[in-house]
Order: sequence, then C-alpha cells, then structure tokens
Amino acid sequence: MNSRRDFIRNLGMVTAGVAMAPSLDLFAAKKSWFEISLAQWSLHKTLFKGDLKNIDFPQFTAEKFGIYGVEYVNQFFKDKANDMTYLKDLKNRAKSSGVKNVLIMVDGEGELGNEDNSKRLKAVENHYKWIDAANFLGCTSIRVNAAGKGTKEDVAKRVVESLSTLADYGKKGKINVIVENHGGISSHGDWLAGVLKSVGKKNCGSLPDFGNFYEYDRYQGVIDLMPYAKGVSAKSNVFDANGNERNIDYAKMMKIVKDAKYKGYVGIEYEGSELSEIDGILATKKLLERYK
Repeated sequence: MNSRRDFIRNLGMVTAGVAMAPSLDLFAAKKSWFEISLAQWSLHKTLFKGDLKNIDFPQFTAEKFGIYGVEYVNQFFKDKANDMTYLKDLKNRAKSSGVKNVLIMVDGEGELGNEDNSKRLKAVENHYKWIDAANFLGCTSIRVNAAGKGTKEDVAKRVVESLSTLADYGKKGKINVIVENHGGISSHGDWLAGVLKSVGKKNCGSLPDFGNFYEYDRYQGVIDLMPYAKGVSAKSNVFDANGNERNIDYAKMMKIVKDAKYKGYVGIEYEGSELSEIDGILATKKLLERYK
C-alpha cells in the first residue's frame, strides 16, 4: 500500500515538474520559535532628519525589510498619544501593510523612581496615555525605564510602587508594562530581576537588551531577565566579514533566549555607524535568521 502511494506521489511530482516544488517547501516549512520585529530607534537618524515619518514606519518596514512587526518610540509621535485621528490612521496603515504593532518604547515622561514623590506620581500618570495608545494600536506592551537617584534599595522600592500602579492600569487593556535594562542601576540584571520579582504581576516584565549592560556581564544579565521577558531587544553595532556582531556572541545570546522557552518577537535595534541604518538592519536580520 505504501509503495503504491509513493509511486503515485512521485509520478505527480514528475508530472507537475518544478512548479510543485514551492508547495512542497510550504509543507516542509517549520514554524520558527520567534518572530523578528524592528525597533524604530534603528532608523532614528533617518527619522530625525525628516526623511521618514512615523506614520509611514509600518509600511516602510514591511516593504524595505520584509519585517512585519514594529516597535515604536514615543519620541517620534510625542504629541499624538491622545490624537485619535492620527492613531487610527497609523493603525490602519499598519494593518494594510500586514504589520503587527508590537510595543511603544516610552521615554521622557519622568522618572518612575524619582525621590520626589509628587514627581514620581506625575511620571506614572504621564505613562497612562501611552498605555491607552498602545491598547488602541493593538500593541501588547509599553516599554518603560527604571530610573531614579538614591541607594539601589530606595530606587527599587519606588520603582516597584510605580510599576505596580502602571501594571494595574495596563491590565484593563491587556497591556504589559515592560522594563528595559537602559542604563544606571537598571543595567544590573540582578537588580532589575529583583524589582520585577517584587512587583509580582503577570503583565509586568522585562525587555532584555543584548547591548545595554555597561558594568555587568551581558550574558548573565540576559539570563537574569529572561524569566520575566515579554520581548527581547537584539542590539547590534558592528559586524565582521562573516556577518557576526563583533561585540555580542549572538549564538550564545539566542541560546539563552531559547533555553528560557521564550516565544515571541525579537526586535532588531541597530545603533552602529559603520553601516547605514538600512544595511545595519538587514545585516542584523540576516544574523538573527540563522537561529530560527
């Protein structure tokens, strides 16, 4: 029975010729354990120059790079968080390009660990509009920063309070509040992991960035943060002749991410100067695709 079925199948392949090959490839295709997204900061020079507008970012990402997940930076539409006409247009443009709005990276809205309690509470309040915007756009998360002055214990206490409040607000719209290792004490993986453990809310997690560990071992930092990861930021700056990132062992990093049972988006964040922004994004995409 099996041999007869094999004969018929083989005969069909010969009859169909090479036209059959693409469909066979589709059957054999294995679904990747992660998807690639593009962090808007990778194009910050182009955006600041005005050669690309935020409203066109989703379509540009799809057409130029073949990437169908985007991570916005609030700096590029700072005055549009409450502009429903603008947000509706942005949402429609992403949808028409087949692009998923993944998250909004929020900067410049105040320190969540500020030692002045009124300023800290104002910073928390300033983030609400971005949670609302993320919800409307269909994102899953906003990325915030854990910054503040004082001892690491004092900053941790204040940041825990702020994140807890934001997570409760985000829960209504099913938005995650995620923290990146983004300089200062937040770039110490053990400290940030301790903060997230203290918050203890399902929709409050981390966005481990491969490159933002300045006085802390980058690989240990990612290990620390992966249990809380709701996104991953693949930082890149310089590449060697073989397409490897010179300063970051991507094979090691991606093994850490995979071993943590992570499934989701890995966002390209190219910040180099040796390659153009476009070439750097393409080089990072090609590197990531080795590990799919």
